[in-house]
Amino acid sequence: RFRNVTGVQTCALPILLKALLFDVDGTLADTERDGHRPAFNAAFREFGLDWDWDVPLYGELLAVTGGKERMKYYLERFRPDYVKPDNFEAMIAELHKAKTRHYTQLLADGGIPLRPGVERLLREARAAGLILGVATTTTPENVTALLRHSLAEDGADWFAVIAAGDIVPAKKPAPDIYVWALQQLGLSPEECLAFEDSENGIRSSRGAGLKTVVTINDYTRDHEFTGALAVLTDLGEAATPYQRLDVAGQGERGMVDVARLRDWHAR
Repeated sequence: RFRNVTGVQTCALPILLKALLFDVDGTLADTERDGHRPAFNAAFREFGLDWDWDVPLYGELLAVTGGKERMKYYLERFRPDYVKPDNFEAMIAELHKAKTRHYTQLLADGGIPLRPGVERLLREARAAGLILGVATTTTPENVTALLRHSLAEDGADWFAVIAAGDIVPAKKPAPDIYVWALQQLGLSPEECLAFEDSENGIRSSRGAGLKTVVTINDYTRDHEFTGALAVLTDLGEAATPYQRLDVAGQGERGMVDVARLRDWHAR
């Protein structure tokens, strides 16, 4: 509440929800374990490297965001024996390009479906006039390939902004990618909701001032999600509702729809 110039007490107008901003890997689809990881391994084999990332190791590597950064971290942390060539930076860049090629081929083969409730919610949000956006550390090519092959042929066109890859220098958990997306949309953080799946992700979205809904996955179920509006198993479908995991709503089950998001956003 506030007082206007006449001294009369009035109610502040509620801030309306205008946009939904989505992380990609682990949020829109379970791309990490069965998409990016085998694509990295295929690129390593292509370049004649003896690097191999199994499922547990990749879980540890996910502490670092960004594919090129992840490869460098792997060498520093797990392969101190590796002698870097003179063209190391160029090699890492080429490896990453090869990995993206293998990943997009996997998508084209139909190997990575969207997570439960994602397509339903995206369609409902569009029908309700909400703006859709992406804020991710993965490359723009990875995003558009996923949307084209797992959502719709024109899936990328559903999103007013795709903030991805190296468009900002500091990657998650820095808030920069969300700040950039908000600037492109001309919206304030208060007018939007973010969707994330990891601790680095929510640190990024919350750092940009965004209320955030979290959907966990096998790699992130033990992460810390302080400040989340809700922590869910997924977005839910009619036959397979989500289960809410945070203390505030523990045991709640249902489907995340636009009405529910507006209710959470208004709180």
